[in-house]
Amino acid sequence: QLVYPYDFRLTEKEKTSICYLSFPDSYSGGLGDTQFSFRLRQSGGQRTTQYEDDGEYNREAPLTLQRESAHYFGYVYFRQVKDSSMKRGYFQKSLVLVSRLPYVNLFQSLLQLIAPEYFDKLEPCLEAVCNEIDQWPPPVPGQTLNLPVMGVVIQVRIPSRVDKPGSSPVKQFNQENLLPAPLVLPSIHELDLFRCFQPVLIHIQMLWELMLLGEPIVVMAPSPTVSSEMVLALTSCLAPLRYCCDYRPYFTIHDSEFKEYTTRTQAPPNIVVGVTNPFFIKTLQHWPHILRVGELRMSGDLPKQVKVKKLAKLKTLDTKPGIYTSYKTFLHKDKTLIKRLLKGIQRKRPSEVQSALLRRHLLELTQSFIIPLEHYIASLMPLQRAITPWKNPPQIRPFRQEDFMKTLEHAGPQLTCVLKGDWLGLYRRFFKSPNFDGWYRQRHKEMTQKLEALHLEAICEANIVAWMKDKSEVEIVDLVLKLREKLVRARCQHLPVKEETLQRVGLYIETIIGSLPEDLQTVLHHH
Repeated sequence: QLVYPYDFRLTEKEKTSICYLSFPDSYSGGLGDTQFSFRLRQSGGQRTTQYEDDGEYNREAPLTLQRESAHYFGYVYFRQVKDSSMKRGYFQKSLVLVSRLPYVNLFQSLLQLIAPEYFDKLEPCLEAVCNEIDQWPPPVPGQTLNLPVMGVVIQVRIPSRVDKPGSSPVKQFNQENLLPAPLVLPSIHELDLFRCFQPVLIHIQMLWELMLLGEPIVVMAPSPTVSSEMVLALTSCLAPLRYCCDYRPYFTIHDSEFKEYTTRTQAPPNIVVGVTNPFFIKTLQHWPHILRVGELRMSGDLPKQVKVKKLAKLKTLDTKPGIYTSYKTFLHKDKTLIKRLLKGIQRKRPSEVQSALLRRHLLELTQSFIIPLEHYIASLMPLQRAITPWKNPPQIRPFRQEDFMKTLEHAGPQLTCVLKGDWLGLYRRFFKSPNFDGWYRQRHKEMTQKLEALHLEAICEANIVAWMKDKSEVEIVDLVLKLREKLVRARCQHLPVKEETLQRVGLYIETIIGSLPEDLQTVLHHH
């Protein structure tokens, strides 16, 4: 019905997708308000936004919170109430916030404030809210922001790449005597993992492995809320490693990628997809891993845990909750985690404490797996003494999987993790996954930039006048052009170089040009 601000351009295809994704697609008898999220592939080529330089934010934000370049997130607030004046006998409407940022808590909290007002007062309410949001400061990693909206101040801290993994951000707030007292969000994006994973706690190890390996997974849930929370919880369980595959927290049969995902002619894509329409049981039954969750049921103190079942047991009509897969885990189950969580349930520990336990366990697991890889890749960096000013910097040595495997004997995950199992087999499978590819590219890029930076510093330390003594004009001009190009690249790519180093290289260039004949000076200054 309405897009606000008006100048926000969406293609027709995107509008249609957003409409379908904004409503539950299977009958939900539930009345009242529900919230869920989706993620949508951008169609119609790159569009420029006012955030021309995402670079700065993306360089400082954790990899898991970068601004998406080819996808939008949709955050939905859906209301369904009986209303005899409507043709269908119901009032059904959704307010959707579209963003490239994965700040699920912030945006869903914002919708809780705005949506009820909007359904009541309609467009003037949105106009007022958008005027307030326009005044918000941009998200700067590491900063705590106060965001006023509708008489409330939401206070959040934007995480930064230099934060220690697993540190809790809540304590870092300064209240600054704000009146009224702000609505403090402990995290901008972290879900209540314990609540999301309740029916699968005993299988957390298996799910972590499936996510690490980028396996295709279908989450079948009773509602978009359960499906989107489960998918987002799964994609977050590798942090600080970035999950590099595609994921759809909620997906409908009207989606433009429906054909692509349901085709039998090729293997299912590396993607986690959340669905609620029972029709998908039929169309996606060739996928290797299907997680079916029902409405939350308690058995005694513990939420009823689903069982691992064979894919053949997947019945089209009445599919019982379960993990339908033939996957055998590489690592053994961690009994101590389950025991601690059970104890927590018996002692009625708050959900956020249980979530923190779970998150720390997953973090330690990921770090045990990743640290040997980090050590090995660091050893591929050339020695500092091999970097000399007048030669191109040496290459980073290639990543050899077999060499890496040899390092595991004395420096493997067993140093930091008690879990036994086939770690080698897990690494071998990981090397084939998009997550390894994404991790390796990111590291290689960082190392290349570090090399460039070290090379610039070596140039700064060098005695340029001595070098020039026996050089021809051609060689000197060549040096000027190379140094210039390096300087431009250092600025464009924001290499990790001190500003004074860059300024010194700039002065060098001027000095060298100054020593050349005037006609050449003129050419170089114009160049």
